[in-house]
Amino acid sequence: MPKKYRVPLFVILCAGVLTAGAGAFFALHNRNFQVLNPRGTIASQERDLMIIAALLAIVVIVPVFAMTFTFAWKYRASNTKAKYTPDADKNAAAETAWWLIPFIIIGVLSVITWVSSHSLDPFKPIAGGIKPLKIEVVALQWRWLFIYPEQHIATMNLAQLPVGQPVEFDITSDAPMNSFWIPQLGGQIYAMSGMNTQLHLVADKAGDYAGSSANISGSGFADMRFTARASSRDDFDEWVRMAQSSSDHLGWTAYSQLAKPSKDETVRYFSSPDPTLYDTILMKYMGHGDH
Repeated sequence: MPKKYRVPLFVILCAGVLTAGAGAFFALHNRNFQVLNPRGTIASQERDLMIIAALLAIVVIVPVFAMTFTFAWKYRASNTKAKYTPDADKNAAAETAWWLIPFIIIGVLSVITWVSSHSLDPFKPIAGGIKPLKIEVVALQWRWLFIYPEQHIATMNLAQLPVGQPVEFDITSDAPMNSFWIPQLGGQIYAMSGMNTQLHLVADKAGDYAGSSANISGSGFADMRFTARASSRDDFDEWVRMAQSSSDHLGWTAYSQLAKPSKDETVRYFSSPDPTLYDTILMKYMGHGDH
């Protein structure tokens, strides 16, 4: 390429990169990426973990791309001044660098992964000395049922939580396998028939947080959403009293109708749910002929 074209081409490339970067920034800066906008202790730790892993990856990726373009430009066919060094692979310093740096990064990631896998174990209760609120979650087709055994209420498509109080979710499915996920409060965990999984979360700020299924489970999967509402303790107690006054009761017969496939996203409240309902749903898939 003639020299007179190199500078203009370089300027055009730089301008293109800056324009693309600015466009991406303005397009994304007002978007609410829920996993990057945590409202709970667990979600905050998971966000930090993702950022650390991404930065460590960039330490490798950026130099690799930089060297790729540098070598491609320097050793292009038209550059007759490039120095031919066929024995460069025997350079001890270079060999040490490109083996040692990835080894160190992998070592750091291994330590981070080991520590975070234990500290963020979804089955691990959240420390703090506060008794957790217990909620039993049943993934239906395609709705979410929340049973509050200590408050003697149940809700459909809405989970209300007190701010600052840890929540212990017991999760199962009475439908195809699903994945329970509230991105701003913590990571997802699978809901499977005949199996009880657990997830411990806590909301640090009041607000309505989107919950969904993160596992494709049929035609109604895209609409299988619910709201996790974090409120003050007084508001939570008032909400419980309101739900307890519902005239709808949730025994096995009523539940059997409720469990039929439906894409209805309406929030419903039930008082006095059968205290054995969650265990009965679990046992339904344990090979016993009746409930």
